[in-house]
Amino acid sequence: MTIRALHVASELYPLLKTGGLADVVGALPSALVERGADVRVLLPGFPAVAAGLRDVHPVAQLGRRFDAPHVTLEQGTLPSNGLIVYMIRAATLYDRPGNPYLNDEHVPYGDNAQRFALLGWVAAQLAQQLDPAWSPQIVHAHDWHAGLAAAYLKAAERQLGRAPARSVFTVHNLAYQGVFPAHQFGQLGLPDDFFSMYGVEFYGQLSFLKAGLYYSDRITTVSPTYAREIQTLAQGGGLDALLRSRSHDLSGILNGVDYTVWNPASDALLESRYTATRLAGKLACKEALQKRFGLAQNSDALLFGVVSRLTEQKGLDLLLETVPEIVKRGGQLIVFGTGDPALENGLKRVAQTHPESVAVELGFDEKLAHTIIAGSDVVAVPSRFEPCGLTQLYALAYGSLPLVHCVGGLADTVVDASLENLAEDLATGFVFEHFQPRGLAAAIRRAFALYGRRTEWKATQRRAMRQDFGWGASADRYLALYRELA
Repeated sequence: MTIRALHVASELYPLLKTGGLADVVGALPSALVERGADVRVLLPGFPAVAAGLRDVHPVAQLGRRFDAPHVTLEQGTLPSNGLIVYMIRAATLYDRPGNPYLNDEHVPYGDNAQRFALLGWVAAQLAQQLDPAWSPQIVHAHDWHAGLAAAYLKAAERQLGRAPARSVFTVHNLAYQGVFPAHQFGQLGLPDDFFSMYGVEFYGQLSFLKAGLYYSDRITTVSPTYAREIQTLAQGGGLDALLRSRSHDLSGILNGVDYTVWNPASDALLESRYTATRLAGKLACKEALQKRFGLAQNSDALLFGVVSRLTEQKGLDLLLETVPEIVKRGGQLIVFGTGDPALENGLKRVAQTHPESVAVELGFDEKLAHTIIAGSDVVAVPSRFEPCGLTQLYALAYGSLPLVHCVGGLADTVVDASLENLAEDLATGFVFEHFQPRGLAAAIRRAFALYGRRTEWKATQRRAMRQDFGWGASADRYLALYRELA
């Protein structure tokens, strides 16, 4: 039988992207469709979403909802692959320029609870034939923005005496929980008893993430190691007891890479294309990158690249402390991203002190991200915690050896270039265990040591490029989960 599944999320690549969530929602539904599932996506009608869909037509009029005077549900298709996307039109809630979550001062919008409650509510309505032509058996909600979908489904089940659909909730990052003041619960239209410890209440407030974890039929997260880590006090974000109590419903399914977007042999955004057997183009990418950032044009310098949010979660404070280790050994560092002003300023100061060796650029641009991943010798992802991480997977595909902290998805995807692993042809990068400057510095020294042995370096690059983290295996596991539920 064909499984009908609705993915509910706040962003989707290439329409709108602030992080890895968009890449997943852009790739996973297509991989499921290729496997015979009937999958659609539900998104808020942000300007970039409305502008990017084609063949848009109305499906249902929803009247006044969540303080929005006029709400409609529309349907369109994604031009790149024909994926069917439902879009919620509510101009007063969604029609705002720039970041979908934050205002110009980088402060979360005061009505985010209503904006994302509407997303979860419409998902539950779709499971109850809001679109007469199609309804899902599975509602698959992603991250806190879609967390209330499972709660609205449970409320509907209470009224109907049966479940309109089964629910899956995927945690992409437990650190972002969608917590709001308790007084906003009244605006959600959920049964009163849902505001309790056994429900959406979280330390006297209201948590959308907790709603997803508590009410969904199954919980997944984006790597096997992270699934274990979030059940601990250290990484459970106050929800570890709930996650432990649901451990039999929780599984870690590794995110994949969309190799139609991330492939150095066909990537139109690169200076020069290359493959694992023909690596000459990678050197051209490195030279172009050094030139673009005004670094010394030295093809022998070991070049470290960072494409990341500049936050403590991403371990950039640790990297900042170890920059001298890179510079004193004749290496170079390029950092690209935005984030914590203190980290931005610290990195910029280092770049001013060592203009030949260190470059920092603030911002985000997809083309430049590809250019840095391809042109770097090493891509550093020294995160404090990392649910899955896609950057290290892109780095592997481009033969840019990842340097990672041994947590979450980083631990699941990169094999350290220790002597034993090199001898057994297993090594694909550099892994440090202890989140301390000396741990990272030791991994940096291992990178320099391997780079000095060019034959072994090239063999490790080729091995990294042969790794397959495509969506196929992950999509199969999601499909098996859906079948089990349906």
